[in-house]
Amino acid sequence: MNPPSFVAGRSRPKQGLGWLQHPLFNKGTAFTEAERDRLGLRGLLPPRVFTLEEQVVRVLTNFRKRPNDLERYVYLMGLQDRNETLFYRVLMEHLAEMLPIVYTPTVGRACQEYGSIFRRPRGLYVSAQDRGRVPRLLRHWPHREVRVIVVTDGERILGLGDLGAQGMGIPVGKLSLYTACGGVHPQHCLPVTLDVGTENPTLLENPLYTGLKQRRVRGAAYDELVDEFVGAVQKAFRRALIQFEDFGNVNAFRLLKRYQNRVCAFNDDIQGTGAVTLAGIYSALRITGRPLQEQTMLFLGAGEAGIGIGDLISAALEDQGLSPEAARRRCWFVDSKGLVVRGRRDLAEHKLPYAHEHPGCPDLLSAIAALKPSVLIGVSGVPQSFPQPVLAAMAQLQQRPIILALSNPTSKAECTAQDAYTWTQGRAIYASGSPFPPVNFEGRTLVPGQGNNAYIFPGVGLGVMACAARHVTDSMFFRAAKTLAGQVRESDLDQGRIYPALERMAEVSAAIATAVAEEAYALGLARAARPEDLAGSIRAQMYQPVYPIWA
Repeated sequence: MNPPSFVAGRSRPKQGLGWLQHPLFNKGTAFTEAERDRLGLRGLLPPRVFTLEEQVVRVLTNFRKRPNDLERYVYLMGLQDRNETLFYRVLMEHLAEMLPIVYTPTVGRACQEYGSIFRRPRGLYVSAQDRGRVPRLLRHWPHREVRVIVVTDGERILGLGDLGAQGMGIPVGKLSLYTACGGVHPQHCLPVTLDVGTENPTLLENPLYTGLKQRRVRGAAYDELVDEFVGAVQKAFRRALIQFEDFGNVNAFRLLKRYQNRVCAFNDDIQGTGAVTLAGIYSALRITGRPLQEQTMLFLGAGEAGIGIGDLISAALEDQGLSPEAARRRCWFVDSKGLVVRGRRDLAEHKLPYAHEHPGCPDLLSAIAALKPSVLIGVSGVPQSFPQPVLAAMAQLQQRPIILALSNPTSKAECTAQDAYTWTQGRAIYASGSPFPPVNFEGRTLVPGQGNNAYIFPGVGLGVMACAARHVTDSMFFRAAKTLAGQVRESDLDQGRIYPALERMAEVSAAIATAVAEEAYALGLARAARPEDLAGSIRAQMYQPVYPIWA
């Protein structure tokens, strides 16, 4: 596979060590005899030439020797910094093993420890001190063909809260999945952290904290920085997709509303989580045999993830003929103060569409008794908030209760797979946000699904890039959800799994990308001419980690 022109051109390293120090160009011990002579590498490498496949064996051997997952994460990030082709070859060939390391749950621990494990900068940091010079910062990025940017301000990292600048692990991890799952060339990817401070006292007192040691910037100063950043992106990288990631509720909904129809942007926590959850519900209903419009969804947690899911479920119900009000009434929310109902006077704006007329309920268990839900969705970030009484109540109400414990990382899950199956007598249809191993229950092996946004955002991004869409619409996520559900096989459902096997991620992403691009063409949002074979064109664009020939 030939490298893109922007890689093969003037940005090539100088002779000698430069080739070994650039992660995109480096082949390590796989540089051929001819390349070693031409590039000035003779003597700088051991004399034996290895194949890429032999290098993969070495990486796996060393990876598996590491004593814990954080050490495995550090090892893989070091490999990414040295040799991106080899890193992505390992990741793509062993995705089920690697995904929990490069992303949830291990990336959460890595963000917590980012100051301690910091080795080499990756991505772009835009701080509150950079107001007025953000365009200049973007010009410092060495690659001009950026197509996708994942940006965070670190205020709500997974379910771990405010990690400030140490949240950079999230954009880095998400973009590695854009490549490994969605086939987006790594040179098209730019991770960004907006460092506006932190409210985390532990970080402010930590001498190894990598960010600004100040309280968070709020109000007009914050908005001006974000505006400057978004505007600078439009000028520096005109075709770039912006993915907002792990912003706090106070900003997430507001920023999505501000930019969604102005630039090519989406919020993964709101729209991506909504799509992956809707897809899981569609799959689960193939097991129960009951239509979506007969379901009552009860959420624990009414933040950006929960409301995003509720909005997409409501859109799906409207598509089936329900009025907007009737569709929203199938979704109910419990927050830290009880059931969200119209009579409450303490509700944030984003909760109001789901504040229905109903007597109040003080907690989740009483809400279950009152509403008799068929689907229980956890997006609270509160561990073990689906205890035995809650799961037993769901099992008493439903023959096959659908239990989605989606909070990340694993330590924040509302319940484990083992608990869900045990306390529902093996009848639960279960999925979680972070992975859990298969469970043996009364002679059956039950395989829990993982409602990971990695099933959605790489395909959405690939589709947006393939057709050069001007905007990302909610309807694209609806199409993505239906496509993902359609990729679930009967053999998956037979095991209790409501998502495809992780090993099929590239295939799934290509299908989602095609559906998203088709939606963009249908809406008149695509700037690129439509190819005769859209699906084939998208597959042909997907990155494959093979070494180019440099000599």
